[in-house]
Amino acid sequence: MKGVFPLDKFKDTETPFYYYDTTLLRDTLRTINREAGKYEGFCVHYAVKANANPKILNVICQSGLGADCVSGGEIMASVNAGFMPGKIVFAGVGKSDREINYALDKDIFCFNVESVPELDVINELAGRKGKVARVAFRINPNVGAHTHANITTGLAENKFGIAMEDMEGIIEKAGSMDNVEFIGLHFHIGSQILDMGDFVALCNRINDLQSQLESHHIAVKHINVGGGLGIDYTHPNKVPVPDFKSYFETYARHLRLRKGQMLHFELGRSVVGQCGSLISRVLYVKQGAVKKFAIIDAGMTDLIRPALYQAYHKIENISSDEPTTTYDVVGPICESSDVFAKAVDINGCHRGDLIAIRSAGAYGEIMASQYNCRPLPKGYIAEDLQ
Repeated sequence: MKGVFPLDKFKDTETPFYYYDTTLLRDTLRTINREAGKYEGFCVHYAVKANANPKILNVICQSGLGADCVSGGEIMASVNAGFMPGKIVFAGVGKSDREINYALDKDIFCFNVESVPELDVINELAGRKGKVARVAFRINPNVGAHTHANITTGLAENKFGIAMEDMEGIIEKAGSMDNVEFIGLHFHIGSQILDMGDFVALCNRINDLQSQLESHHIAVKHINVGGGLGIDYTHPNKVPVPDFKSYFETYARHLRLRKGQMLHFELGRSVVGQCGSLISRVLYVKQGAVKKFAIIDAGMTDLIRPALYQAYHKIENISSDEPTTTYDVVGPICESSDVFAKAVDINGCHRGDLIAIRSAGAYGEIMASQYNCRPLPKGYIAEDLQ
């Protein structure tokens, strides 16, 4: 089973490029709003780092989601796409003065603070502007996730967040400052998580931390549990929309929210991952000594995940219905790691065939580079090619 693409439009389009199925994106957003809307106080933000294509951001903005940003540039992209500053949160372990000032000028909803020195700087910069910055503290819950080591973020050894044992002290410190207002706690344990048990473990940890704070008469208005929900890279056609029902239901069942408390989510990959494909052309079919190579015009500069994370993406020859042949699908970059898949069975390839690398809507176009002086790939939404 292969994806459905407008091949007649692709034939005249220079490759490589990203193609975004906006019908699927809108279906995904409707599902998110329906499932999150079942529970009072659930508020969803889109993690802009996953894909900041302006047209994609505009579609997401129209759905009513907020924006989760990790740089001043992402805040600017979100504002330009139409997101209201009052629905923008700013996370990240290394916020510069320039970025903090920009966020203060835009009056964003909240800074997710990751250290005491950062809190000091935000208080100082807000004071210079005569403003009060709303802050939540990112707590490192020391909760592991069943995912790739490079995208696990909630362990004590990771660079992110504030240690649990320091939580009360930094909250107390914020209370003594004139230009910050403590409004919540922030957590994020990792990405591409498919085991709901990982989220249950986070809920249990948050429940314990809330009880600890309440014993010291500290109330928390907002809880932000980050994102992390994964997608099915193996079956993009069978499972195009992630299991948001189970995801939100897990938090509703296991997290003990207090009356009036708001629960925030920061979803990225699960929003845009399945709607995007990297479209490439076969340059050459090369018979090696022990294997056959399909050399395509897309490379690790266009989609780095396989080289960086050894990530799997389903690959389809959307031009061919020939019997399948086993290939190593590789790019043109002068690096041995420029490999999209080894020993993969796809329909017989010929020069000029169109290849779709699926589930590339997240951490694809946004992570592209110009290594080897290659141009950045263009990104098209379905409406662009009608």
